[in-house]
Amino acid sequence: MSEDTPAETLESAPAEGNAIPNGKGHDAGEEITASAKTADDAENPNRMANNDGGLTEGQEFLEDKKTTTFTDFEGKTSFGMSVFNLGNAIMGSGILGLAYAMANTGVLLFLTLLTVVAGLSSYSIHLLLKSSGIVGIRAYEQLGYRAFGTPGKMAAGIAITLQNIGAMSSYLYIVKYEFPLVIQAFLRVDKPAGEWYLNGNYLVIIVSVGVILPLALMKQLGYLGYTSGFSLSCMVFFLIAVIYKKFNIPCPFVDFAMNGTASVLNVSATDTGGEDNPACIPKMANLNSQTAYTIPILAFAFVCHPEVLPIYTELRNPSKKKMQHVSNISIAVMYIMYFLAALFGYLTFYGEVEAELLHTYSRIDPYDTLILCVRVAVLTAVTLTVPIVLFPVRRAIQQMMFPNKTFNWPRHVAIAMVLLTLINMLVIFAPNILGIFGIIGATSAPCLIFIFPAIFYIRIVPKEEEPMRSVPKILAACFAGIGFLFMIMSLSFIIIDWTSGSSKASSGH
Repeated sequence: MSEDTPAETLESAPAEGNAIPNGKGHDAGEEITASAKTADDAENPNRMANNDGGLTEGQEFLEDKKTTTFTDFEGKTSFGMSVFNLGNAIMGSGILGLAYAMANTGVLLFLTLLTVVAGLSSYSIHLLLKSSGIVGIRAYEQLGYRAFGTPGKMAAGIAITLQNIGAMSSYLYIVKYEFPLVIQAFLRVDKPAGEWYLNGNYLVIIVSVGVILPLALMKQLGYLGYTSGFSLSCMVFFLIAVIYKKFNIPCPFVDFAMNGTASVLNVSATDTGGEDNPACIPKMANLNSQTAYTIPILAFAFVCHPEVLPIYTELRNPSKKKMQHVSNISIAVMYIMYFLAALFGYLTFYGEVEAELLHTYSRIDPYDTLILCVRVAVLTAVTLTVPIVLFPVRRAIQQMMFPNKTFNWPRHVAIAMVLLTLINMLVIFAPNILGIFGIIGATSAPCLIFIFPAIFYIRIVPKEEEPMRSVPKILAACFAGIGFLFMIMSLSFIIIDWTSGSSKASSGH
């Protein structure tokens, strides 16, 4: 599917582009019915903070009611910054599992899957933008409310909550496993004797309380914008290091546990006939029991759908075409980064690559300075991303449980604390990162990427404009079907894998 198609489709309907409020009240979309506005405002007390002057008293009241958990530089974000923000929303810790995914699918099959998922994500954003353009609502839960009433709102809220709790769990999981290893390497402790500061469970709680909680208690997401750029640049550093290491590590690599002489002999042996070693030839296509995890990990890697509409809200001079370009560029940049990280990670270790790429490097040399710096960068990036991912969950919970309440500090703080406690419990007691990625990816990701955008689109776009048998609606219905197929397929693979007992996810690290 061509990535330009959504943009072309959008040009044919410029009128709807104006149906989006542009951060100055609803003056750009007066054709929105009063009931739609009231539903949006009543259901959405905790959605936006904007208080531009020059509105009538009634408008100002309506705008003010939609306060908090949002940014207050509405409609002022440049095209470039929006690309950056959305890129940051897409980029997650999924990048650490992609080399493992490639090892279990082969290079060509992985590239095909990655391309398909990226193309489908772009089309899905087109469906979301078209739906929000028609009703002038820019919150995922509210599109659900508009399409199916309260059940639609609850379904969207629950999917966002599950998806983002999955993301936060995987981020904190990295902190739990990486932080002790980094401290151990810096302190040069070869055999930990149970020191508390080398216990991942204690460290994850300390990081949650000391760093994540204060950031998660901010009143508006805008204050966290400063951390976004920093966490993306950390990931770029990670990618550069992975590419550099590919040319520095011999194949087959030698565990640090083996002594120096053995490793020297081994290196010289591989230098002469390295090409003939079957362990060092990349597989173009490869199917095994672990292939089941690949599709959910890839789907998880491109989920940015709850963040698309808020970023749209903040875009300067917003139009559907412009926002679609923002999405396409963000997805393209992340697509290149994902592929390079997976490719070079795989070509460094081949079949030996682990579910968490950075662990594999520590098997070669636990005291490698570059890899230690990369680990600190990744830890920083994922820690700073947790509060950003927590905001949509808190908003979804408020939409579902307290739809008509205005901003309230005790509730704002309590939801954050309960969420962090729950996620800490998950991370301390859940077995492995693949279990987290696999199950969440196989359930909520297909809903947010395929099913919801398609069914909301079919319900929201009026029949007069696009009859049920029109090509766009038939395509959307097929798209939802793909989502259901994908969900059933992934879940059944994972269940078969678990029951057969061969899964790496069911064993501890």
